[in-house]
Amino acid sequence: MGGADGCRSGWVICRRDADGTLDIAVVKTLAEACEGLSILAVDMPIGFVDMPRPGRACEREARALLPGKASSVFPTPCRPVLACTTHAEANALSRTMGIGINQQTFHLFPKMREVDALMRGNRALHRVVYEAHPELAFARMNGGKPVLSKKRQSDGYAERRGLLAKHGLEPGIERLSGAARDDILDAIAVCRTAMLIAAGTATRLGPADERDRHGLPMNIWF
Repeated sequence: MGGADGCRSGWVICRRDADGTLDIAVVKTLAEACEGLSILAVDMPIGFVDMPRPGRACEREARALLPGKASSVFPTPCRPVLACTTHAEANALSRTMGIGINQQTFHLFPKMREVDALMRGNRALHRVVYEAHPELAFARMNGGKPVLSKKRQSDGYAERRGLLAKHGLEPGIERLSGAARDDILDAIAVCRTAMLIAAGTATRLGPADERDRHGLPMNIWF
């Protein structure tokens, strides 16, 4: 099993070996991250609606589970907007359909397009790659309560690292070239989600049969 989180150099991938050892590395593409894994949980949207409203049910459910941290669940753009190459273009097009796109979400477009192309090009990956969200993963580790501290600040980093250690996922490293240290924690957190999916104990948000126009599932797991 493994977990992947986007970073400036590509993806941080955390693989958990059969003996519980964590192998953490940075890879350039998500396709590399998938190699040899039965389950990969990824912190990036899978499946896109055609209109931004009402949007994906799984996102609405995720925000409801994260009071005080709901803003960590970015609004996923609708599929027509995903093709835009500038923020101004994406924001203008999305606004014609009822809601704008912020810069933070736009910066994720290349990663979203990468995941989308991978999943559309290989249907076998629909049984391997699952959408996850680190803050939902940490909330589950925290007895269902969102972790309200900021992950990029020292207290938030320490709190999340402590939760991972408590659940048998001691990071072992703090730094990797090409990634922020909180990217590492997020990859480990969604790796735990992959473990829960494999064990049949993960929670799914969004209807089981909800698919976009290309047949991609629109669910978040934790």
